[in-house]
Amino acid sequence: MSYRVPIGPYHVALDEPYKIEVDCEGETITDAHIKVGFNFRGIEWLAIRKNMTKCIALMERVCGICSNVHSMTFCMALERIGSIEVPKRAQYIRMIMAELERLHSHLLWAGVASELIGFETAFMELFRFRERVMDLLEAISGNRVNYSMNCIGGVNRDIIDPESVAAGAREIRETVTGTLIPFFTEDHSFAARCRGVGILSHADAIRYGAVGPVARASGIDTDLRRDHAYLAYNQVEFDVPVQTEGDVLARVVVRALEIVESCKIIEQAVAQMPPGSLNAGDIYAVPPGETVMRIEAPRGEVFYYVETNGSDVPSRVKVRTPTFANIPTVMAMIKGNEFSDLPLIQAALDPCYSCTDR
Repeated sequence: MSYRVPIGPYHVALDEPYKIEVDCEGETITDAHIKVGFNFRGIEWLAIRKNMTKCIALMERVCGICSNVHSMTFCMALERIGSIEVPKRAQYIRMIMAELERLHSHLLWAGVASELIGFETAFMELFRFRERVMDLLEAISGNRVNYSMNCIGGVNRDIIDPESVAAGAREIRETVTGTLIPFFTEDHSFAARCRGVGILSHADAIRYGAVGPVARASGIDTDLRRDHAYLAYNQVEFDVPVQTEGDVLARVVVRALEIVESCKIIEQAVAQMPPGSLNAGDIYAVPPGETVMRIEAPRGEVFYYVETNGSDVPSRVKVRTPTFANIPTVMAMIKGNEFSDLPLIQAALDPCYSCTDR
């Protein structure tokens, strides 16, 4: 029996508005159609009507989970246009904040995925560590969500107690290595629910342009932090986890391993962070120019195009989020799977439709 099931754009099972229609033969999905763009948030429209200082705060609102990476990418684009040198200490602080944000994102996602699968104990443990990360972010910035750390030419605040940050990262790394990774990789029930589900082949990952952990779980060895190093990433040692299976389990394992690597980066950054100034001074405008800036956000590549005209208001700000690049891969992932696997497959993408609808 053939039928089409529409889900969304507003649905009790969806946290954010998007629409997916799946064609089924019995319980097996044969095709899918995805639509996004139901919210016009007007962020890019507002960006060319506000001065650059206000734009930094605006860019932090692109995504609630990745707020720091967006304001940082915008500032780094302006710094490239204006040939502004960011002090070394500020670069390390930005890197620490970026990796804490990656920890927050991955722990949040892993907790939600565990809850969807039915492992409440893992969900509570992961959210306990997520709370630990948010406490560290609050201790540094005074905020738990939008941190207001970035300015043109550096950062607004210092890390007063770096050793507590390193201790928190060490605690998370040891627990994830000793408990959670063995659970994700060795528990038979967990593996039975995730292995072989929602496979995105290496060829499809390339064809659809997948980025971030989704691409790395399908065997694409890519990471902007290593391949096009920025900030102080070329001064620290870390591995880029890659899996080849391309299923939900591979995406879980990649993110779990990335948690460990982020902790290692934070520990090294705290140990290597030099003294010095936090920014290049008060900068409210940059010369005319244009540039692109690419940053490895928790979900993958964030792409910014920024154009300036010499005033304190940008001429153009274009943002491409990683979810926008990864959404089409769902159509390849769900074909041939059971209809009951659809929520898990979509969750394994770690989508953020709010930041996609700019």
